[in-house]
Amino acid sequence: MTSGPPTGVPVDFAAALADLRRQALRSEVRLTEIPAPRRVAPFSIALSGDVLPGAPPGPAGRNLSDDHDHAEEPLATGRFVVLYDPAGQEAWHGTFRVVTLVRASLEPEMAADPMLADVAWSWVGEALESAGLVRGTDTVAEGGTVTRVLSQSYGALEGSPGAVDLEIRASWTPLDTQLGTHLGAWATLLTMAAGVPPLPEGVATLTRRFTDRSKQRHTVGP
Repeated sequence: MTSGPPTGVPVDFAAALADLRRQALRSEVRLTEIPAPRRVAPFSIALSGDVLPGAPPGPAGRNLSDDHDHAEEPLATGRFVVLYDPAGQEAWHGTFRVVTLVRASLEPEMAADPMLADVAWSWVGEALESAGLVRGTDTVAEGGTVTRVLSQSYGALEGSPGAVDLEIRASWTPLDTQLGTHLGAWATLLTMAAGVPPLPEGVATLTRRFTDRSKQRHTVGP
């Protein structure tokens, strides 16, 4: 006898969660479940992600939250949120919505580049395409913003180097429950912002899955 989704969890949302957990990611990307938003949609799940330099590969199913004692600062950080409303929402043009955030620090000289925001936004499309997602077929209603913040130190901190913080917020509507591919696209965007070279053609990604804690917390519903 095949067990179904937990009581009260819609079949489509349960299928989406299962597909997320099957997704393999690069070893540099570490995921942790975080509290999901409770007021935007009846059901949701949220993950935070870090791109860590020189992260060694680990065994499948490892508790990725344990990796945050890594000594090195992350090259990029972000969030991946899945919202689900069985009734659909007009602005989404569907029942699911993926909401993502990517943050990374760049070289100060890049702040003056007038094309920085355009280039950063183009990474979103490239990441979706690299995952095999076709706009209009697999995703609709894409949108987002790119923000850059130049930090300059003064006074006692005057000797500190300036920095440029880049923030990419992107959201889109998946047209099926196979959300693992969308998680993979976001992870690719995260590594692009971090400046991590793409994997050579023919080299497989390493299995890095997030810990299933949905029965304890985070995955929310009515």
